[in-house]
Amino acid sequence: MTTTIDTTSSSDAATRGEIAISVRGLHKHFPIREGALQRVAGQVRAVDGVSFDIRRGATVGLVGESGCGKTTLGRCVSGLTDPTTGGVYFDLTEAEHARLDTLLATPEDDRSDEMKAELESIGKHHRIDRLEKKEWVRYRRNCQVVFQDAFASLNPRHLVREIVGRPLKVHKEASGDDLTERVVELLERVGMGRQHLYRYPHQFSGGQRQRISIARALALDPELIVLDEPTSALDVSVQAQILNILHDLQSQLDLTYLFITHDLSVIRHMADEVVVMYLGRVAEAGSTTDIFDDARHPYTRALLKASPDLEDDTDAAFVTLEGSVPDPARPPQGCRFHTRCPVATSICGWEVDDVVRALEETGGGLFGALTEVTRDSEFAADLVFSEEEAAAEMEGALRSDRVPAAAGEALIELRREGTRVRIAFQEVPEVELTERGPGHVAACVLSEPRPE
Repeated sequence: MTTTIDTTSSSDAATRGEIAISVRGLHKHFPIREGALQRVAGQVRAVDGVSFDIRRGATVGLVGESGCGKTTLGRCVSGLTDPTTGGVYFDLTEAEHARLDTLLATPEDDRSDEMKAELESIGKHHRIDRLEKKEWVRYRRNCQVVFQDAFASLNPRHLVREIVGRPLKVHKEASGDDLTERVVELLERVGMGRQHLYRYPHQFSGGQRQRISIARALALDPELIVLDEPTSALDVSVQAQILNILHDLQSQLDLTYLFITHDLSVIRHMADEVVVMYLGRVAEAGSTTDIFDDARHPYTRALLKASPDLEDDTDAAFVTLEGSVPDPARPPQGCRFHTRCPVATSICGWEVDDVVRALEETGGGLFGALTEVTRDSEFAADLVFSEEEAAAEMEGALRSDRVPAAAGEALIELRREGTRVRIAFQEVPEVELTERGPGHVAACVLSEPRPE
């Protein structure tokens, strides 16, 4: 299921109904290579099916824990890496946007030749990884990036004049004295000036270096700026200055932001819409008001409760997130958050890997005695142990409170034959995003109809 998230700002620019960026079914997988021949043994599913829109003049906040895929998604949006499947569409008209969703909603096998040709035509003119040279140059002008580590993103051997002016030189916008004056104008926009032209990056503080990065991003008058943790490495007082600069620039220049961060207090201040990611997928998305006042996904509520800068009235069970983030090369079935969710139910997607992960995390004799896992599916398998005593202990553990109660309820088969333990869980589909209110979606079975 592909869900569109309209990011409507209160600003005049955002209410024109013009969509700057449309992300549709985006996947980005990285191969896992093993052995001397470096054969592909699996895929790290960094981004695993993400769709949303950003309207002109709006700010979309992309949040989640480290490793959830938000930076990879930002790199795909900015064109720094190509998606595995799906795409990022730029500058669609309202009619093209509606037609694109209609075409993508049609199963691939059911698309006529005309529909395929139409989809190819839209991709050729608007999908950034398929743009021809002229259109690609136009997109590069209109999409700029401000990185988390300003020092690493600035050439230490170049003066500020060269760093900020390079986009103008590459696109042949200015040269000579005109270039210098343009650079001075850009520096003044971010609170710096002519006196900084002939200094190197190492001669500035962290906040000043980030101002230089912002000035460089503004050089070509872009429509969209991808801000990847732009304030996380700065002192609190400097963070406020940078955020105020970004806010003022957006008002003055009608900029569109994709703001990537793990700091929810920053998002509350900056964003019109919020997209919450967990393990490569969207867990919840909606307006900033909906997310902060009426979060519907347990993961979002846990993030809110864990933020010390926010006042939150959610249940005390969400004080902290327990356990580690699962391996993105083998994400959990059903709801990807169920392995850490304090309110997980039997229909959240318990599977064989949950048992194997529990053995890995606890270690000890049971994991050491596990010699083989013979799978029928993700939900059913035979666990083979080296000794009958270990198999008996495993059976006892699955029948006791050593496993989450919801996992025990999801077991539909548990039997032991010698050193072999047969387990099978109730099969459930991937939990999709569903409407929780106007423009508010969440991927959670809570308050949703139970499957038959």
